[in-house]
Amino acid sequence: MKRELMEPNDNGDVAVAAQLFRGFGDPTRLAILGQLLEGERRVVDLVDTLGCSQSNVSGHLACLKDCGLITDRPEGRSVHYRLATPAVGEFLRHSEVLLAEVGQQIALCPTYAKPLGR
Repeated sequence: MKRELMEPNDNGDVAVAAQLFRGFGDPTRLAILGQLLEGERRVVDLVDTLGCSQSNVSGHLACLKDCGLITDRPEGRSVHYRLATPAVGEFLRHSEVLLAEVGQQIALCPTYAKPLGR
């Protein structure tokens, strides 16, 4: 029998799911994952593409790796990062479908709306 993610009275699974969504909730981490959808990238590649500092990108990569969403492959003095499992890419693609359907409502949601000037 398949277990449902958000069963009542199962706060442990819900808490882990919430942590997963927080990981996807950071714009820089989400942009990194989007780049990794296209294949392996080095830190320098991500810095050039995203326009962030090396320390910022490295910190986000460490977070994503610690969470098991990405993995790395050393090659000489370089490290190549990639999605840890095809499921991460599938999740990102499914989220694009969901955003196409409800993205306007999410953008207008007063709970998560950004204050002007930020």
